[in-house]
Amino acid sequence: MNIEQARFNMIEQQIRPWEVLDRDVLELLVVVKREEFVPAPYKNLAFVDTEIPLPNGQSMFTPKIEARLLQEVALKKHEHVLEIGAGSGYMAALLAYKARHVTTVEIDPVLHALAQKNLDAYGVANVSVELGNGAQGWPGNASNGAPYDVIVISGALPVLPDAFLQQLKVGGRIAAIIGEAPVMSAQIVTRTSDTDYVVRKLFETSVPVLQHATTPSHFKF
Repeated sequence: MNIEQARFNMIEQQIRPWEVLDRDVLELLVVVKREEFVPAPYKNLAFVDTEIPLPNGQSMFTPKIEARLLQEVALKKHEHVLEIGAGSGYMAALLAYKARHVTTVEIDPVLHALAQKNLDAYGVANVSVELGNGAQGWPGNASNGAPYDVIVISGALPVLPDAFLQQLKVGGRIAAIIGEAPVMSAQIVTRTSDTDYVVRKLFETSVPVLQHATTPSHFKF
């Protein structure tokens, strides 16, 4: 396989048609080598429009979803980012190239170790990989903790817990996929004041649900 040709085809045939046109984001997809974060048995699928399996039943988002979310949160170099769901470490690596610091939280010890190994091997120094349950947010520590400028949730949530809203700075953005299969909505939630938030819906999709995500009550009174 010609890796660079496959990467070019991924960008031109999958990502640009999904309204990802930001030059910095497109260049980042060339700089951060996705194949280095894909488990060895699936490296030939690194640029395919599919969810790539990870250990313990988890998976990577498709390339176009990763790229679109990265574009829409519009990261700045001074910002601190929280990611929930480290997976293989790839999204954290993309975020790290555009932000000051990334805290990525992973509940699965095997994936936590995988993300740490991949990020270390790739030389990404401004990411902290934390082991724990981030489904209700992550306070973090004094230097890199809440409130965050950007929160990226790498897994679907039936509802967005208030904890995430409270851990976001005014002017901060959350990228999340909200809803229940088969229809989920990728959204950017922007905190506009202490009490106000604006929700912008991006696209409909269906992805695996984050472990221990809050499920809404369906009882009607």
